[in-house]
Amino acid sequence: MCQARGVRRSSVLLIVEQLRRTPAGGIGTYVRGLLRGLSQLQAETSGLEAPWLTLYASRSPSREDPLAALGHPIVTSALPGPMLTEGWLWGVSDVPKGFELVHATSLASPPSGHGTLVVTVHDLAFRSVPEAFPTRGRHWHERAWRNTLQRAEALVVPSDQVAETVSAAGATRSAVHVIPHGSDHLPPPDETGADAVLARLRLRGPFLLSVGTIEPRKNLPRLLDAYARARGQLDDVSLVVVGPSGWGPLSSEDRVRPGVHLAGAVSAATLAALYRRARGLVFVPLTEGFGLPVLEAMACGAPVLCSPVPSADEAALVVDPVDVEEMSQGMIRLCADEVLRQKLSEAGRHHASEHTWANSASAHVRLWDALS
Repeated sequence: MCQARGVRRSSVLLIVEQLRRTPAGGIGTYVRGLLRGLSQLQAETSGLEAPWLTLYASRSPSREDPLAALGHPIVTSALPGPMLTEGWLWGVSDVPKGFELVHATSLASPPSGHGTLVVTVHDLAFRSVPEAFPTRGRHWHERAWRNTLQRAEALVVPSDQVAETVSAAGATRSAVHVIPHGSDHLPPPDETGADAVLARLRLRGPFLLSVGTIEPRKNLPRLLDAYARARGQLDDVSLVVVGPSGWGPLSSEDRVRPGVHLAGAVSAATLAALYRRARGLVFVPLTEGFGLPVLEAMACGAPVLCSPVPSADEAALVVDPVDVEEMSQGMIRLCADEVLRQKLSEAGRHHASEHTWANSASAHVRLWDALS
């Protein structure tokens, strides 16, 4: 059951259901970045044109569909999001016919028995750190992964590490295609917005920045322990945590730690300004398929301290995410060593410049062409 929006059908159906969610998270950033890259290809590249795309999602929550602003034809299901993805999980609902290829941008993928299915697998964190997921979430992801192995002709992954993981978990290696994300999706910095956030937090001095949804695999309690251990040697550098609340919220004790400021979710433009002002980004998840905040910070010139996430390469100060003392010493170095800060900032800018959404979109298009 679907409703076309008055435009012709396309050969590629891109599932953008993640953009119906609040917050859309890293997967939403990937979807928007991919669409941005496709638009850049169409505008700037004569030798490689993006194929016509149709976007597909659950029914719009409002009369004016916000997805219309993305500039592509839209087909919507009559079902709300939870019912649509649950139907896909159990194989009782599908997507519209008439498309040569269907690309699911997460493990929420349809049966798609009448078209080639491509699925983007961002990570298998539900297996590598199962304790960081609720039981229901683990079960959902396990079934969705089994469905993906059975249904998909090709898998897109953001890094070599994820390629190795999914291959070890049963995927045929030749069907796995590594396409890194871009870094050039943030809008110009909103300095007024950053001023307002810092004023709300009553923060005037220097700060380190941590970015990510507040959930167990982001490892925030250990980060706060490390910051508390280092704080006496940080010359009053605060720690600002930006990101929405996910499942498993912080304890009441963690929420009131000295020097720690929980900013909640902010706009992308405000985040860009905060990256520019921060002494550095501290990003230490237990596991990550790629690590978009690392590239975002690098693109804005912020030096980065992080766990060994794929996006960091050799342009960041890398620490063990379960070693509180190592993280603590890393924060001290990041704040005190100006030579290191300059080196990381320059290396980070160069590294981020090599990751564009146009490059990512171009690789997607080549894959779609090869499959269809």
